[in-house]
Amino acid sequence: MPAIIIEKLCVGCGQCVNACPNGAISITVKRAVVDPLKCDDCEDCVFTCINGAIAAGE
Repeated sequence: MPAIIIEKLCVGCGQCVNACPNGAISITVKRAVVDPLKCDDCEDCVFTCINGAIAAGE
């Protein structure tokens, strides 16, 4: 399952975009968005997010 963005915690800082090796995350309207077709569940974004706004997909 792809990573899940917790919208109320996301501030759109872009750190997750830089951390994703597959280019699966983009910032839209000041929030991160995950492309489920590109996400391979590596969880790099989960560990990078300082706001705890990304959870591993289940």
